[in-house]
Amino acid sequence: MADTTDGVDASSDNKPLFRDLTGDIGDQEATQIDDTLCMNCHESGTTRLLMTRIPYFREVVLMSFDCPHCSFSNNELQPASTIQDQGVKVSLKVETSKDLNRQVVKAESASLFIPELDFEVPANTQKGVLTTVEGVIDRAVRGLEQEQPIRRTMDPGTAEKIDAFIEKLRGLTDLKTPFTLVLDDPTGNSFVENPFAPSQDKSVTLVHYPRTREQNIQIGLQPENEPSEEAPTAGEAAEDGEAENLADEVLCFNTNCPNCQSPVPTNMKVVDIPYFKQVIVMATTCDRCGHRSNEVKSASGVGEKGRRMTLNMTDPSDLTRDVLKSETCTVCIPELDFELSLSYGIGGKFTTLEGLIINIKEQLEKNAFSLGDSSTATDNNKMKDFLAKLAEIAEGKTLVHIVLDDPAGNSYIQNVYAPDPDPELVVEDYERNQEQNEDLGLNQMKTENYEEDN
Repeated sequence: MADTTDGVDASSDNKPLFRDLTGDIGDQEATQIDDTLCMNCHESGTTRLLMTRIPYFREVVLMSFDCPHCSFSNNELQPASTIQDQGVKVSLKVETSKDLNRQVVKAESASLFIPELDFEVPANTQKGVLTTVEGVIDRAVRGLEQEQPIRRTMDPGTAEKIDAFIEKLRGLTDLKTPFTLVLDDPTGNSFVENPFAPSQDKSVTLVHYPRTREQNIQIGLQPENEPSEEAPTAGEAAEDGEAENLADEVLCFNTNCPNCQSPVPTNMKVVDIPYFKQVIVMATTCDRCGHRSNEVKSASGVGEKGRRMTLNMTDPSDLTRDVLKSETCTVCIPELDFELSLSYGIGGKFTTLEGLIINIKEQLEKNAFSLGDSSTATDNNKMKDFLAKLAEIAEGKTLVHIVLDDPAGNSYIQNVYAPDPDPELVVEDYERNQEQNEDLGLNQMKTENYEEDN
């Protein structure tokens, strides 16, 4: 088998292995593999691999096969990133033709469900694909039609029922009545495009959930017959002399660069934030591509109440305030009618207010669906105008209100008047509703009398 690579080798000039998905063909470097066995006619065909990064999502590998002998072709998508900490369930209400054109990443581990037709495509029955909502429906139709010639001979009654159901599936694209498309992926590697970025997508409901033991077994994270090991309690560790003082120590462990996937060390340290709580700060620097990132995890669990903080910027010096944004926190700028939801994937950050705004701007600039060839001129101009407004805020030319809303209560904006109250900072603690507790996994959590269930 011969390998030929189109373009420049990414390893020779320290370019990232995974490039952002853009409309510029010159930025994409595909790997071509000749003499690939065709599974249809058993002659030699050609396979092309493209490693890319989807905006607001993560790295994927696009694979395309073409056979010149029998004209057989095949396209497939495989997630290139690791399995996420939580599963994801994406529900899209399809009402207009624009919704049918939304980009969809459906991983092989994801199940597809259309409640209105009581139709489900189980996980691991279709290969991963990068397509549109209409393409997902067309793929389901082609899957049902595949065995119809045999059914019409062996079981005409069943074939007739399936033909009627296929017509119902095709009728969804006429949009005579709205329908719901649900993707449930335990690996967290499926995605539906937000065409309204940077605004919140009101047609999509995104729920992150902790995996069950059965789901961990399904995706290969836990052997089926392996019992779960109970971690020793803090008291037992102290008695065994294994307790460590993490507050005065910087731990280092190996991981992969989130930008180019090269092996890099990550430093981790427990930090006490004055007038707040303990957090875990993790920092990564990649020598290959120069990418730097920091991530923050709460060291104290979920708070008893949610917390909403509203900062009224009255001076450019407010940009120097320290900000802790947890993974469960949303960021709102009322003057711009902007809300940064969890679907943008920025994660936990410990930075300044200026750094947070710049990071949001950088994430929005990576959205090829709003700035690339797949966007309209109106969407393109709208996004550029919004990015310009964010730049003015980051430079202190425009003063706005910044709202951090964290149902877990693990986010923080520095009070520069501490220990006295800050006249420009309003902090509200509130009771979480049922939906917020569900998102945090608290409704299924039982901390008292749990032995009775066993």
